[in-house]
Amino acid sequence: MASTTTVETTDPSKTVIEEVTGWLRLYSDGTVERLTPPGAEPFTAIIQPYTEPHNGVTVHDITTNGGVHVRLYLHEPPVADAPRRRRAILVHFHGGGFCLSRPSWALYHNFYAPLVSKLDVAGIVSVFLPLAPEHRLPAAIDAGHAALLWLRDVAACNKDGNNGDHVDPALGRLRDEADFSRVFLIGDSSGGNLVHLVAASVAKAGTTALHPVRIAGGVLLNPGFAKEEKSQSDLENPPSLFLTEEMVDKLLALGVPVGMNKDSPYTSPVLAAEAVACLKMPPMLLMVAEKDLLHDPQVEYSEAMVRVGKTVETVVSSGSVAHIFYLNFFAVESDPLTAERTGELIDAIRTFINKR
Repeated sequence: MASTTTVETTDPSKTVIEEVTGWLRLYSDGTVERLTPPGAEPFTAIIQPYTEPHNGVTVHDITTNGGVHVRLYLHEPPVADAPRRRRAILVHFHGGGFCLSRPSWALYHNFYAPLVSKLDVAGIVSVFLPLAPEHRLPAAIDAGHAALLWLRDVAACNKDGNNGDHVDPALGRLRDEADFSRVFLIGDSSGGNLVHLVAASVAKAGTTALHPVRIAGGVLLNPGFAKEEKSQSDLENPPSLFLTEEMVDKLLALGVPVGMNKDSPYTSPVLAAEAVACLKMPPMLLMVAEKDLLHDPQVEYSEAMVRVGKTVETVVSSGSVAHIFYLNFFAVESDPLTAERTGELIDAIRTFINKR
């Protein structure tokens, strides 16, 4: 399974040319060291896949026929002869400023594994994205599009979509229960940007190339839109373990193509919207946290998309909740406000999916 590149070195010939405190060091020879800051260890712990159901869900890591790795969350196998019904599928893009994190982190597992049942979807496909700065954008966009092409192959053939001639039981269950005309993209933080960017990639390529897969909508959870000029929320909202001003500035700069900055169609809310003005984009659900450092650019994205004729439903989580608050499973368990806002977020996603 794809893993994060980590370099440990005492080589005196190497020097650190960029550092994101607690999270990443980029060395003069191009190697990257990824770190875990104090306090983040429970969130970055790797959850191994499992085929024995836990809380009604099984987890499968798959290398696709397109070379992209995915983590698949499924309902436990149905009782023999039980009636089956077709349900929506979610394709998930993780966050990390295009530079950090893995779908196998406890941060994501503890939210997305239960989400299969809470949303009553056929399954969730979480993509192991190539990480910058080794693989700058558009590498992650290409990986997201490749995952959709793999999903098309799973839907359209009797093989396992995994270069084999047998039917993988997990993929067989997904094929039997999924409504491939109701695929929703969902992403956290910079993964929210990828919801927009992958949907645009699909629109440019032509939706017929994915048949029978159809993108029915996108869910942007606290997306990582930002600009070079600081917004009021950048300056006034408090930082958190998962997002600081330094992380916004440095990770996004390392994620976009060389020569670009945050004022690019990958991260600028207005430029991202203007880039899709002539494309047929799916309806979007935008979830904004009131105390997110990126609150203002997220709202600006919604306004810019509406100006170019796109459908965006915006829901603001009020109160003291900050960036990706719903992924902080300790806060969800211990803080009533965080738990309440997380429940509201899930309800909003469910309503959005059920309408389409």
